[in-house]
Amino acid sequence: MNIKVIGTGCEKCDQLYANVQEALKITGRVAEVEKIEDLMEIVKLGVMTSPSLMIDGKLVVSGRIAKPDELVKLMK
Repeated sequence: MNIKVIGTGCEKCDQLYANVQEALKITGRVAEVEKIEDLMEIVKLGVMTSPSLMIDGKLVVSGRIAKPDELVKLMK
């Protein structure tokens, strides 16, 4: 599983990253987690709001911080 936390390094982006880590601990799943903070890379991904989250190339959260329990459901 590949997870991308997308944002410009703001506090909300950091919180989403922490929530992803917590959700992975809850599920016991292993994933490659990347923080995408480069504006050019964000544009290439087609993301217009931050923070956003992609799982295996699919945008699943945009413009908000998802809680760990929601992320657990999205990872299944």
